[in-house]
Amino acid sequence: MFDIRPVAYVIGLLVACLGLTMLLPMLVDIAEGRGEWPVFAQSAIVTTLTGGLVALASANAVRDRLSIQQTFLLTTGVWVALPIFGALPFVLGATPVSYTDAFFEAMSGLTTTGSTVLSDLETLPKGLLLWRGLLQWLGGIGIIVVAMVFLPELRVGGMQIFRSEGFDTMGKILPRATQISSSISTIYVTLTLACAGAYIVAGMDPFDATVHAMTTVATGGFANYDASFGAFGPGAAYVAVVFMLLAALPFVRFVQLSTTRDVKPLLRDSQIRGFLLTTFAIVVVVALWRMTSSEATGEPAFRNALFNVVSILTGTGYASQDYGLWGPFAIALFFFIGLIGGCAGSTSCSIKIFRYQLLFASIKVQLRRIRAPHGVFNPRYDGRPVSDEVLSSVMSFFVFFVVTLGILSVALSLTDLDFITSVSGAATALANVGPGLGPEIGPSGNFGGLNDTAKWILSFAMLIGRLELLAVYAIFTVRFWRA
Repeated sequence: MFDIRPVAYVIGLLVACLGLTMLLPMLVDIAEGRGEWPVFAQSAIVTTLTGGLVALASANAVRDRLSIQQTFLLTTGVWVALPIFGALPFVLGATPVSYTDAFFEAMSGLTTTGSTVLSDLETLPKGLLLWRGLLQWLGGIGIIVVAMVFLPELRVGGMQIFRSEGFDTMGKILPRATQISSSISTIYVTLTLACAGAYIVAGMDPFDATVHAMTTVATGGFANYDASFGAFGPGAAYVAVVFMLLAALPFVRFVQLSTTRDVKPLLRDSQIRGFLLTTFAIVVVVALWRMTSSEATGEPAFRNALFNVVSILTGTGYASQDYGLWGPFAIALFFFIGLIGGCAGSTSCSIKIFRYQLLFASIKVQLRRIRAPHGVFNPRYDGRPVSDEVLSSVMSFFVFFVVTLGILSVALSLTDLDFITSVSGAATALANVGPGLGPEIGPSGNFGGLNDTAKWILSFAMLIGRLELLAVYAIFTVRFWRA
């Protein structure tokens, strides 16, 4: 019989930790003096007690190792439970929103999607703005651990390529999951502090610098202003570009760099090279197109092209301008680059660059087999052969992604949304990018005007997109519960 108690124990502990985290924005609200601190006090009490009681009730079933079914359920259950309680400060606080809106905001935060239903952000209490940043920061570090520890073991979407000895991404330096989590956490905190310091030097006040550092390193995109990064100067934009790119690289490479002081693994990683070359090519195309087809010239044109391309490509979702006004070419291009993503084992989202590399490697081999039917050709990644299991997993992921995108688009259109809003909303939620296209959910809008049914559909899309689709779909199969 399936024992859910070990799963409930871990989820309960994490929910209780989330409740304790609410004390930080409570202290900020006390310091601000607007009388909003009871919101976080009440939310912290409810969340901590609920999580603690669930953990205590399940403690007698704790085991050294979870079964594969329990691991699948835990991976999904955490990202469902945390938004349920993370939504409480939005419901009880200064934001006049329904629980649907609050859950959408919390899910968007923890999955580092960055879509928001809130407006007039400048008027919100600082505690609530900090809470939005904390949700994304916690979600960012959480998804790195999931991507490096759980998904490779679950053989999801080709992620098993990062646990084989031939592709020693974790290798002998990081043999245990606890060591992986600890090492990555250190790098994550270090990057966040460095980003906050750089923002302060670039002219941000300490509070804005702290919140935006959290959402930048998490590649989340929540901002403290409706204008997003349009509220800041050029210096802050360049700082954001640097740290968005760093956050989109495999964190385990930073751990190796800090451990061995050897930069070669970072420079030789085919994922990193592919991602940076892709970014460079797209930025050049957009910058040249802007300079030749509009009145934008010089450094401002380059900066806005660089910033917005990096933001969407990494799935951060900041905007320095409304690129929806740049014309049809820009709109189509930004839609597709949002489906690329950064590297595996980073805070970035979407399909991920390594899957495209494996897809192209497989296509290349098929073309060679057509030209030489009797030849023996095998796809290679990073100089090593790729197993059929990995290729099958990657191809399955692509198929599931496209099919899911189509189903979500149709479902959203059935809630009376227009075509552009339905398709771009489904894509941005599934890829965890943030802004969609069109006047309503584009870079200058938000998701607050959508109907409740659409918001729940999009919340589900954020969840399955963040957990690589197959990890969630597996728990809905009969075979999973019979195993």
